[in-house]
Amino acid sequence: MSAAALSVVVVVVFFLALYLLQRYGDLLKQQRMVLLGTLLSWYLCFLIVFILPLDVSTTVYNQCIHDSSNHTTSFSQNGQFNQPGTNSSSHSPLSVTKACEKPWSYVPDGVLPVFWRVVYWTSQFLTWLLLPFMQSYAQSGAFSRVGKIKTALIENAIYYGTYLLIFISLLIYVAAHPKWKLRWPEIQTIGIAAANTWGLFLLVLLLGYGLVEIPRSYWLSSSHDFLLAKAYFKIAKLATEKATAEENLADVMEEVAEVHESVRFNHIFRKHVDTILTKCPIKYQEEMGRNVESSRREYVSLPTKNGLIKLHKKVISAVQRHSQTQVQWSILLDQAFHLEDVAKSRSSPVRIFTHSFPLAHRDWIRRFIYTPTVEWYWECVLRQAFCRLLSVLLALLSAAVVWSECTFFSTHPALSLFAVFVQKAEQHHNYICIEMVCFIGILFMCVCVYSTVFRIRFFNYYHLVPHHQTDAYSLQFSGMLFCRLTPPLCLNFLGLIHMDSAFSHRDRIQTTYTSIMGSMRLLPLISDGFYIYYPMLVLLLCIATFYNLGSRCLNLLGFHQYITDDDLTSDLVNEGKELIRRERRKRQRAEDGENRRWAWRERYAVQAALGRTKAGYTELKDDQNNSVPESNTNVTREDGSEEEQHSDLLQDNFSDEGLSNRRSNGGRYLSLSSSLKGIFDDV
Repeated sequence: MSAAALSVVVVVVFFLALYLLQRYGDLLKQQRMVLLGTLLSWYLCFLIVFILPLDVSTTVYNQCIHDSSNHTTSFSQNGQFNQPGTNSSSHSPLSVTKACEKPWSYVPDGVLPVFWRVVYWTSQFLTWLLLPFMQSYAQSGAFSRVGKIKTALIENAIYYGTYLLIFISLLIYVAAHPKWKLRWPEIQTIGIAAANTWGLFLLVLLLGYGLVEIPRSYWLSSSHDFLLAKAYFKIAKLATEKATAEENLADVMEEVAEVHESVRFNHIFRKHVDTILTKCPIKYQEEMGRNVESSRREYVSLPTKNGLIKLHKKVISAVQRHSQTQVQWSILLDQAFHLEDVAKSRSSPVRIFTHSFPLAHRDWIRRFIYTPTVEWYWECVLRQAFCRLLSVLLALLSAAVVWSECTFFSTHPALSLFAVFVQKAEQHHNYICIEMVCFIGILFMCVCVYSTVFRIRFFNYYHLVPHHQTDAYSLQFSGMLFCRLTPPLCLNFLGLIHMDSAFSHRDRIQTTYTSIMGSMRLLPLISDGFYIYYPMLVLLLCIATFYNLGSRCLNLLGFHQYITDDDLTSDLVNEGKELIRRERRKRQRAEDGENRRWAWRERYAVQAALGRTKAGYTELKDDQNNSVPESNTNVTREDGSEEEQHSDLLQDNFSDEGLSNRRSNGGRYLSLSSSLKGIFDDV
């Protein structure tokens, strides 16, 4: 059963990481090396979260065996076995095993040490070496693999040099200390301590934000008016970003057009220009194809190779940003339309949910399962109560985490709530309860941290966008953050449940994860100071997040945030409401036209079928009688041709539009994908 549990967890976590990568990345268009590095980093971090509870339950079982055997040995040494009336068989090793029942998820000895070494050191190799290199490689505008590698090495030279300087400083500090010997285990511990210190510093910042924001977001989601006002606010902000992205793309395309006209087909840089053109949208490729034949510029300056590399990088960034804003605009419009439909359905006396655009909601799920009546009860009645109940439960978990972070250093008595739960379950040998407490605690802390990673946005430098719109740089940056945050988060949780002797100072069997991380007592300044007192700052960060101090500061700096008592927020909400009205009118006209075409298509399809039936009956009658006049046949053909003309006019020209998007006026086919794609090739 133990091997089966471990195998199931490994498989389930892989599909979870693959699903998230499919949601945020594009599995078909992005570079294979980028997808592989991101998937591996997410997968290893999720494995640590899901396997650590099994490690804790296995350690508790081993501790029980150790305590029982020591108790039996001391009991026999006192001569109690020879007293009359005592049964010596009750203190045999078999009775010890029965007293400590093996957990259902017990992992055999020797498996977890190898597993943790592979997972931890692979994740550290990814986050400190491979992923930073792949980030620069993916963003490079060079046209060859050698050029991309050279650019990546130059950009990461300062990055690698900084961390190398910190590691050398710690190494000199340990070597100069008279009590410590500089050996390989100590060197490993120094590297792990440096990585965990950096990760814990960032972890507390993200955790303090998520512990407050996640419960509050669900509580505010129960208010329909709040959701609708915030949707208007986001629409107004995104409209500005969308216009900026379109202008930026147009400016970059003008530069590409100038280069396209200046570099002729026999020039040495022509292949680089063709590579840049493949990254441009089809619409601009067609315009450049039409303009290059009519343009005859005599005095144009030829670009340099470095200029083409910079232009290539600008094209990749501009096209990606334009695509992201278009997708986000469509998603926000659908959300705003849905919230307005909810407001109308709540005030309607009929308990049936009505969509403004029913064509977009025609599927078998809404027809048979999620019917308009079921949807009305969920959106107008049950959803508010569910969000508030979930918010209360998450708020209690947040309070437990904050309390435990501020009191986990106290072991006698144990004040950390997670430590109390684990110790009570350990006394009753309830391994399932131990695993559930550990899994819920670690998972909630990871959700608070990871959701903040998914929601934060550093200008346009890093941003995770769903619906396959996240660029390669952001995907790899998220993988780096996960690999750096997960090990210190798990080590911090082991301190919360008093399973790490470096913090609890208890003589207990260490978890396999802690033994792989090394003894932090080598650096008492970190183990007895930073690791204990720095997590207490999470309380101050929670208070700052509760009063929106960060949002107010960003609002003062010009980065508009949704604050209910702000005049600028009200202006943006009104602007977004007007934009939604305008977009609703556009979509309503488009859907009305689609409904008319669908009605005409259905009508003439029936008439065409009747015409074919009549024609078949006439032909059968002609074969039987062989006496039909010539004029009747002509009339029948004319009617059939007229019906075919009507049906052709009513058909949508989607296929023609698709062909026009892929074909230029000169007859050349333009494609965004190259014919041969290697593992390091561009998208």
